[in-house]
Amino acid sequence: MTKPLENILVVDFSQFLSGPSASLKLADLGARVIKVEKPETGDICRQLYISNLIMNGDSSVFHAINRNKESFMADLKRESDRAEVWKLVKRADVVIHNFRPGVMEKLGFDFESVRKLNPGVVYGEISGYGEEGPWRGKPGQDLLIQSLSGLTWLSGNGTKGPVPMGIAVVDIITGAHLAQGILACLVRKGVSGEGGLVQASMLESIVDFQFETITTFHRDGGQPTQRALRNNAHAYLGAPYGIYQTKNGYIALSMGAIPQLGDLLGCTELSQYPEAASWFDKRDDIKESLANHLLTGTTEHWLSLLEPADIWCADVLTWDKLMAHDGFKVLEMVQEVTMGDGYRYLTTRCPIKMDGVLFNSEKGAPKLGEHNAAIREEFFVESLVKG
Repeated sequence: MTKPLENILVVDFSQFLSGPSASLKLADLGARVIKVEKPETGDICRQLYISNLIMNGDSSVFHAINRNKESFMADLKRESDRAEVWKLVKRADVVIHNFRPGVMEKLGFDFESVRKLNPGVVYGEISGYGEEGPWRGKPGQDLLIQSLSGLTWLSGNGTKGPVPMGIAVVDIITGAHLAQGILACLVRKGVSGEGGLVQASMLESIVDFQFETITTFHRDGGQPTQRALRNNAHAYLGAPYGIYQTKNGYIALSMGAIPQLGDLLGCTELSQYPEAASWFDKRDDIKESLANHLLTGTTEHWLSLLEPADIWCADVLTWDKLMAHDGFKVLEMVQEVTMGDGYRYLTTRCPIKMDGVLFNSEKGAPKLGEHNAAIREEFFVESLVKG
């Protein structure tokens, strides 16, 4: 199957997670992505370690988010290197960066400069906080923006302080938003021939991520967020919503009528909450009763009672148990990729399927400057011959 973005060339100046996650989405859909990296260190994400795990000389994070791409090493402060990068940019369908406002202007590769050379370019950029306002120059780092955005008051129990999500959710969601905007602009270009500037900020992206709760906040007269005192999984939902410990593990309970839940589980204390309004107003009391009762049986026992009654519930799996389960295996979400030097590793695949076909890729992350020679031969020698 021909992938939908084949023959689309992306020149990617971005580093860390947000920008590279956007270009990964485009690469998995068939685009050719050339990373422009500085000499010696390259993308700083090459040294961004998780648990000190190094894979073939670079961090596991880099390998996860930069597979299926090429690396072109260039010093943007050297005129000869800049001239080569300009030749790439002139041919690009898409240009991406995630530097702070003003950096690309100093380097000379900002949207207006690129558009003069390449009028139909789709130019995507990520900032931390947008182009204006007092925060525009602050570092666009995931934890900092989670903390500023209000997100950390949604997780954890009400007796605890703010709790961040244990993954770079702001980076990943912003990258997805940028990819979405770039795809929309490519569609417009296909219709009218007009490229454009696509912008996404990390703060705006994570605020949009909270659209459900922020809408409730405004409708509720700006009342402060009130998390459940225990077993909290959603600050704006009533009982039983949460994760509960059992005799041998944990069980997740989503929505459900509390009296019915009590009957199925044999928890008589829940019969005193017949009104739906009480499932929120009295959620702490209900959750306490549920938590104490669920400790008396195993996860398997409770699931055997709840699942046949179509109660929304689930086991709480660790990655090893998830990946050993047939329900996960059938999805084929893990793929093996191979780097240019033969190094192989397992990672996730693109989650999108089109016409029944999975979007797998075989190419691992590039070594720094791995494709300089090939790119020079393809782009620069050819351009000299044409000239």
